[in-house]
Amino acid sequence: MIRRLASHRRIVVKIGSATLVDGARGIVRQPWFGGLVDDLASLQAAGADVIVVSSGAIALGRHAIGLARGPLPLEQSQAAAAVGQIALAHAWSAAFQARGIVAGQVLLTLQDTEERRRYLNARNTLDTLLARKCIPVINENDTVATSEIRYGDNDRLAARVASLSGADALVLLSDIDGLYTAPPAKDPTARHIPVVEKITAEIEAMAGAAGSELARGGMVTKIEAAKIAVASGAAMAIALGGRENPLKAIDEGAPVTWFLPAGDPVTARRAWIAGQLEPHGALHVDAGAARALRSGKSLLPAGVRRVEGPFARGDVVIVRAPDGAEIGRGLVAWDSSDAERFKGLKSAEIAALAGHSGRAEIIHRDDMAFVG
Repeated sequence: MIRRLASHRRIVVKIGSATLVDGARGIVRQPWFGGLVDDLASLQAAGADVIVVSSGAIALGRHAIGLARGPLPLEQSQAAAAVGQIALAHAWSAAFQARGIVAGQVLLTLQDTEERRRYLNARNTLDTLLARKCIPVINENDTVATSEIRYGDNDRLAARVASLSGADALVLLSDIDGLYTAPPAKDPTARHIPVVEKITAEIEAMAGAAGSELARGGMVTKIEAAKIAVASGAAMAIALGGRENPLKAIDEGAPVTWFLPAGDPVTARRAWIAGQLEPHGALHVDAGAARALRSGKSLLPAGVRRVEGPFARGDVVIVRAPDGAEIGRGLVAWDSSDAERFKGLKSAEIAALAGHSGRAEIIHRDDMAFVG
């Protein structure tokens, strides 16, 4: 069932360069940009967490330093991004500030979502910003990413962000209002597809080639993004970004293509933890911790009685009850050395020993998959 955007718990919105930037002048498109920020602010005011994935740094920077339009060598793209990221961050910060919202810039590379330690760092940063009612604005870190580690487009970046943040909705604002049975510019009989329940070979065959010179992605990358998003439990929409108040327009019935997830983000995440990651150790807990875990609580160090390792932060470990039975598996937030040092202790005791207050949970409840 398609829901209104504001009814989702956490929404990632991706904006492409061709939608955001006036290529001829090298500036953010106004007043369209103001309408988009109004939409984002309205979603937050309605209770949703909002994350923005914004292209545009290279498009803004290349104009500022006099680089010709067209494909750029890697070093020129990185130089343009270094200049453009400042302009892009300022545009978002100023627009949100005018509406009483604090924006935070987060630059990511592929490795930040592939390596579990960095994955957890990125997720914890986003969670902290969202808990403080900030809106994170994310871009690929084009100043340091190389051709070997680039996402290649921000569609897939946005899908990865939706996955790591546990979002239940992803919106790709594009230069087209959704998926068609064929590229509509070439085939006048092409039909718009409002809902995709499952991504089949037939759906993949409908994808066309890349669009304008400012945009690195085409429909192919959007289908790839949809695969990532729906597998992580998020619904994904492809919508026309260039219209006024593009997010509001979605809820008012504007044409859009929704890709439906098989389940919710928590279920998808737990299936991934349980079945696709190799455990690196074990935590043996007391009876009280076992009961708390089974009732949906996080695992605290006070409940840990024995540590089997070694393991690193971000690894999967088995959690065992006092009788040795497996309760479940989870992504551990501590290294085994810290788990061994602080097992059985309360937060105040840990802070006194460590000299600072660290993460309260060894395994957060959202990172736990139970057996049976």
